[in-house]
Amino acid sequence: MTSIDEGADVPEPLELERQRGESFPALVATMRRLLAPDGCPWDREQTEQTLKRYVMEEACEVIDAIDSQDPAALCDELGDLSLQVVFLAELARTKGQFGPDDVVRAIVAKLVRRHPHVFGETSVSSADEVVTNWNQIKVSEKGARKLLDGLPRALPSLYRAQRIGERVAKVGFDWEDEGGSYAKVQEEIAELAHAVLKESKQRVESEFGDLLLALVNYARHLGVDAEEALRKSTDKFDARFRHVESRVESRYGGWPEQGAPPLELEELDGYWEEAKRLERA
Repeated sequence: MTSIDEGADVPEPLELERQRGESFPALVATMRRLLAPDGCPWDREQTEQTLKRYVMEEACEVIDAIDSQDPAALCDELGDLSLQVVFLAELARTKGQFGPDDVVRAIVAKLVRRHPHVFGETSVSSADEVVTNWNQIKVSEKGARKLLDGLPRALPSLYRAQRIGERVAKVGFDWEDEGGSYAKVQEEIAELAHAVLKESKQRVESEFGDLLLALVNYARHLGVDAEEALRKSTDKFDARFRHVESRVESRYGGWPEQGAPPLELEELDGYWEEAKRLERA
């Protein structure tokens, strides 16, 4: 251990082949020190509710690190996500509910139970058979569940919508082909247009949501991941707008001050088209 302060020990780095997860207690000890009566005021103010946003953000940053194919970034972000796990476990400990060792014990026990082909006598011949066995064991543990149980409401909305569509399609609640799904999109566009002209904001919101759901279902029929498609299009918009902004900065030194006349849209569109030409080049 390398001590950086009283009560704070950083585990020594180890070669990969020597790592056994034995540094986990150091994270638990550090978190307990932060939550001690004389620990960090900010950490001591946190609750399960205030930490929700950080759990979501850190999980998304792990995904970004995976996409970046940067091992150092992924290592760092996995540490941040692990902190949230230990933080929540320590808050539960203060309430007498459970602690970090209970979290680890529970997931290890679950993995052992649900991998009888590794830790028991069951034989399997394919990954599909592993999934089938997993689901059967899950039902034996928790009982039969409703078809849509187990899909968290906190999932990104497009992803959740597509996963729901996949599940209900397995029991036949689906269009026969993409033609029916596309017709539904057209129907929802018309209903949204009518709501914009005739209805309240609440009705417009409802019809807009229906249109998004129909588009996600259409994407599923086309074999497209709606969440990934929107992410890529948003990344593309981000890159193009950064080009627009750099052109504005080089010509004017930045965007007009608040209250000043905005730049002409025609000029900005010209920079946008320039960015598209550079992409193609």
